[in-house]
Amino acid sequence: MGGVGEPGPRQGPAQPGAPLPIFCWEQIRAHDQPGDKWLVIERRVYDISRWEQRHPGGSRLIGHHGAEDATDAFRVFHQDLDFVRKFLQPLLIGELAPEEPSQDGPLNTQLVEDFRALHQAAEDMKLFDASPTFFAFLLGHILAMEVLAWLLIYLLGPGWVPSTLAAFILAISQAQSWCLQHDLGHVSVFKKSRWNHVAQKFVMGQLKVRAGMGGQPGAELGKRRWVYPSVWAQSGRHSLPLRALSHPTGLLRPLVELPSFPAPRQAQHLPQRPRRHSGTVLPPGGVIHRVGPPMLILVNFEVENLAYMLVCMQWADLLWAASFYARFFLSYLPFYGVPGVLLFFVAVRVLESHWFVWITQINHIPKEIGHEKHRDWVSSQLVATCNVEPSPFVDWFSGHLDFQIEHHLFPRMPRHNYSRVAPLVKSLCAKHGLSYEVKPFLTALVDIVRSLKKSGDIWLDTYLHH
Repeated sequence: MGGVGEPGPRQGPAQPGAPLPIFCWEQIRAHDQPGDKWLVIERRVYDISRWEQRHPGGSRLIGHHGAEDATDAFRVFHQDLDFVRKFLQPLLIGELAPEEPSQDGPLNTQLVEDFRALHQAAEDMKLFDASPTFFAFLLGHILAMEVLAWLLIYLLGPGWVPSTLAAFILAISQAQSWCLQHDLGHVSVFKKSRWNHVAQKFVMGQLKVRAGMGGQPGAELGKRRWVYPSVWAQSGRHSLPLRALSHPTGLLRPLVELPSFPAPRQAQHLPQRPRRHSGTVLPPGGVIHRVGPPMLILVNFEVENLAYMLVCMQWADLLWAASFYARFFLSYLPFYGVPGVLLFFVAVRVLESHWFVWITQINHIPKEIGHEKHRDWVSSQLVATCNVEPSPFVDWFSGHLDFQIEHHLFPRMPRHNYSRVAPLVKSLCAKHGLSYEVKPFLTALVDIVRSLKKSGDIWLDTYLHH
């Protein structure tokens, strides 16, 4: 058996039937560098150095857990653990020494055990089973709004009043489509990941149009990450540092957003950015901080994503996008003509942009987050998000993201079950003295406005004055 001591050369995969080498945390901690990553899952040590770039959830997600225990992140994000373990087997290089604790660092062991018991209780209560009726109704009301908007123009004509009403209805339909694809991206609708993936392609490609349509933050779907404002990059949470420095069309991003975390040090000439805000839509100050929200969908999700698909030759995504534009423009071209339908399309996107800003940010802004490692799963989620006081309207309007704490703790759970698991989460927090923050809806909206203004000032100070 391998000894416990100083790190040696890179380990090869464990041979079937051979005794597994044993490692201590001191050895494992040395393997947290680019191209040299180990992590621990269920007390087994895996070398993900060469494989992390092929991780279906993205390299940053799994790479963040380098040199630490990733057991809870592994369990909450993956649907079929036995299936995923087959892919881990070739990466297995050893196991923790018997005298080593399962988690490295000053973690609350009792909290970890209590959360795992809570997760098992949720499994036993069937809270990870989706309701076909709920999601069928969700899809049905999206399609009904699409038809209603067209009928308004068809029956009443392309005047200002019916056109305005139709634009609002289509913006709501687009917003609800985003919520549905978000559910599919978290593999919380169907039992099979593949079914969620195919359905998400349809929703994102035909009901909406986005680049990287398979890349919502489901741990088993797609590598590309269009900008989603939550908390992936830290402790297995689902937010990534935004791709302003690496995206082919990243120069457009200062109009609509500010990265959540300090930039990679490729940009050494820039000062270290503040470690505040987990949000996406943080536009510059002055006039631009008022322009950013309505321009988000139009600039970031239309112009930039189409450019991304062309630059990266994402032909399947381009075909889906073409089908969306063909359906939309052919539906409304007879009423408006080319200039009119373009204006109508822009109006829908601008309205949707406002919804996207407010709803995706109400329970993330302002929160203090960073790249902290070696934190237990529960406390790492609670520090980065909060809930909004629920109501039937807020549940629908926000796609149940008013239960953001539950969503972060159980990313695969169908959203209609958040209210059932919430009392259990509150009890867990009360037992361990953790803050379970719930904001009134209007307070959450006011916080966004304040954060947009503050982020604008930060952007001006960081980028224009240096």
